[in-house]
Amino acid sequence: MTPPEPVPAAPPAAPPLDGLRVLDLATLFAGPLAATLLGDFGADVVKVEHPRKPDPSRGHGPSKDGVGLWWKVLGRNKRTITLDLSTPRGRDTLLRLVRTADVVVENFRPGTLEKWDLGWPELSAANPRLVLARVTGFGQFGPYAHRPGFGTLAEAMSGFAALTGEPDAAPTLPPFGLADSVAGLTTAYAIMTALAARDRTGQGQVVDTALIEPILAALGPHPTWYDQLGYVQPRTGNRSQNNAPRGTYLTADGTWVAVSTSAQSVAERVMVLVGRPDLIDAPWFATGEGRARHADVLDEAVGGWIARHSRADVLAAFEKAEAAVAPVQDVRDVMADPQYQALSTVTTVDDPELGPLRMQNVLFRLSATPGAIRWAGRPHGADTEEVLTGLGLTPADLAELRAEGAV
Repeated sequence: MTPPEPVPAAPPAAPPLDGLRVLDLATLFAGPLAATLLGDFGADVVKVEHPRKPDPSRGHGPSKDGVGLWWKVLGRNKRTITLDLSTPRGRDTLLRLVRTADVVVENFRPGTLEKWDLGWPELSAANPRLVLARVTGFGQFGPYAHRPGFGTLAEAMSGFAALTGEPDAAPTLPPFGLADSVAGLTTAYAIMTALAARDRTGQGQVVDTALIEPILAALGPHPTWYDQLGYVQPRTGNRSQNNAPRGTYLTADGTWVAVSTSAQSVAERVMVLVGRPDLIDAPWFATGEGRARHADVLDEAVGGWIARHSRADVLAAFEKAEAAVAPVQDVRDVMADPQYQALSTVTTVDDPELGPLRMQNVLFRLSATPGAIRWAGRPHGADTEEVLTGLGLTPADLAELRAEGAV
């Protein structure tokens, strides 16, 4: 019997955003992150920077051999060019790029693009299918619109800082770009929503993201609680007003674990585990709010038991009891964590400047059309010639642009 012919392997599927072109005009950090997320799934992202004033993220945080490491992550999967948009030739060149693009991401203060005759009327006239994503501290209108805005201000204004920290201590700001990250995720979602609308209407539109709004949405129903009940949630440290026991607890070997009991069944299993099943029969134990009012009693029971055991024993016992626990990890633990390793959450990228470079992988997995990190952040202006000659500019055109300081 003749064996069947082997079936040729199907060619790898194109990434889901293959063919989408994004012009990233933004800096620090929400706008560029939105563009990064699109690039991770195949979009051709062209990072446009000022010829003499690169994106400040290149200089933020630690560097190695003079190369900013934050930029290596934020600038991944982006081709980098330089253009001075305030010059006539720089403006004209951007409009040529816009005619080839699907999305522009910018985070200048409101009115800046308009000052350069690059507002929505000019951009949409050049490309009616364009989606313009505008990311600012306070949005495009309102009494604060023209103020300088950063994530720290959004974390303060939204109520996040007022909720964070110990009751008798100062409001606490996060030591990282929380509001920017939430806004970057939101903007990427907003862009995809606008592109889906364009598929139906054929017309582009403007996305207006204000840093102060996505983080407020992430806080949950606080406006509704206040509207309906006049309720203002106080700072409670690691405790929750919705359930208990909940918090971080010190183990016998001087490390920390976090415990959550959002589900009633989990709370009951924890109390059995720590030797206090009698508390389950208390009337107040039947609801998360009731348990939260008796957090001192529950924390004494749970914290006392955890303090007598090593972290390894605590984690093993909680897992056996099907109770929710996690180690409090720093980045060293994260890099070695077997679950993160199984998910390939941290991956290695070969970089021409720094060699093998480890960073967070793409944000989620798609079974048929996965994303990928094709390269880490590239040097300032590395792709100017390639991108602009792709528009039809000649070497003489580029020489003129450089002579005028436009690139």
